[in-house]
Amino acid sequence: MRQIINIKDVNLFQRFLALCAGRIGSVLDYTSLSNDCGVSVKTVKEWLSILEASYICFQLNPWFVKRTKRLIKSPKLYFYDTGVACALLGINEESQLNRDPLRGNLFENLVILEKIKKALNTTSSSKFWYYRTTSGIEVDLVEERGRSLIPTEIKSSASFHSDFCKNLEVFKSEYPNETTESSVVYAGTENFTYKEINVRRYDFFDNI
Repeated sequence: MRQIINIKDVNLFQRFLALCAGRIGSVLDYTSLSNDCGVSVKTVKEWLSILEASYICFQLNPWFVKRTKRLIKSPKLYFYDTGVACALLGINEESQLNRDPLRGNLFENLVILEKIKKALNTTSSSKFWYYRTTSGIEVDLVEERGRSLIPTEIKSSASFHSDFCKNLEVFKSEYPNETTESSVVYAGTENFTYKEINVRRYDFFDNI
């Protein structure tokens, strides 16, 4: 990649990659990334474009309909390989990951990636988004399947809490006719239903 885009300062580009890894699951702020890396916003956009074309990173765009003006419109950044992201973050062992403040973001990245892969492998025409309003209501993933919307909250906790469902309930109240089902994916061991919400453990491909 460095050869493709003719990187003159290898250390600077490596720093950029690490900064991208540190922003997994965060709303993309080009100016902040530019300031932290020490390159122009134009360069940041060019490098991100190359990372996407090389299947290193991908962006998840926000769910947006014109009648709702409160939604944040910037995309979120994720990696196609969470192992690469962990390496860039200096996470080399499971014990490090369990203590890392980005554990939840990496878990979110993993689940979203598997959801997208499953749709591609089953030749589904699903489209994927995230949902977030300026008031702080957020749903990690929204699958648009035809005219149906399937929101999913992703939590790295091994224990289920009813609070995990609050934003899903808000989303369903906002789109009652389009929301056909909703889910929580977490790091626990049980599968069950809570208030018509599917709670699923993340372990095998078919469970999500």
